[in-house]
Amino acid sequence: MKRGMMIVKGEEAGVAFFDNQFGESAVFMENIKRYFTDPAVWSHYLFILIKVAVIYVVGIVVIKTANKALSHIMQERDKRLVQINQRRTKTIGRLMGNVVNYVVKFIMFLLILNQFGFNLAPLLAGAGVVGLAVGFGAQSLVKDVITGFFIIFEDQFAVGDVIQTGKYQGTVEEIGLRITRIRSWTGEVHIVPNGTITDVTNYSLHNAIAVVDVAVPIEHRVEAARRMLMEAARKVKEEMEEVVGEPNVLGVQSIGKTEMTMRLVVECRPNTSQTVTRRLNEEIKSALERLVPER
Repeated sequence: MKRGMMIVKGEEAGVAFFDNQFGESAVFMENIKRYFTDPAVWSHYLFILIKVAVIYVVGIVVIKTANKALSHIMQERDKRLVQINQRRTKTIGRLMGNVVNYVVKFIMFLLILNQFGFNLAPLLAGAGVVGLAVGFGAQSLVKDVITGFFIIFEDQFAVGDVIQTGKYQGTVEEIGLRITRIRSWTGEVHIVPNGTITDVTNYSLHNAIAVVDVAVPIEHRVEAARRMLMEAARKVKEEMEEVVGEPNVLGVQSIGKTEMTMRLVVECRPNTSQTVTRRLNEEIKSALERLVPER
């Protein structure tokens, strides 16, 4: 009898438990349904999305406006101060544009987080602590940034220059806060951290010199060979705007048993010496074929 009563009570407890769980699930589902069908909820999230979109659009507009303003300021500076190097002005403008871009995007990120309910005070305090940690731990990053500033303000090289640093040689496409992009003449783009740039050869600061050593048979007259080289060089100068100076035959560089080497130099624009040298070689080869040996 007692056993039967215990079984009945157990069954009743189980039914009550399941009824309770079902009731809680029904209430939970009802709350979810009420939450997602509440117009106030959708209005709240729609308002947040609108504010996020406005922050994003305003940030992009600020970046573009700041870049245009910086470009205009640099152009006006070039007009007022003729002695200012345009290469440096262009590079400083690019760097300042990068700074504005990073700062505005960071502010946009904080404002968007604020719209989703994040408390920015602890975040900013943590950013200060992280900044101290970065200062001690990320010394290479700090070195890259500082080196980048010195590269620009000391005018070591600028955007558009052809340089060589270490094993990389090519045209500087961008000088950022941390890295420098160098594009080689075959198309590869090398990304070099500024902190690793210890020595630089800049091929774009001054005019280049095309040097051609010509081996002339020893039986030819020196004056005849000199005239031949000058005529060939002057013809190349008339054809190529890269040549900016008068050709100059320095004379006999060396004498061998069967030939003498004469040296010709031509001043040309930066980074064009190889092109000018190839054209000079072609013209000198044609002239040598017409040169009459001494009898």
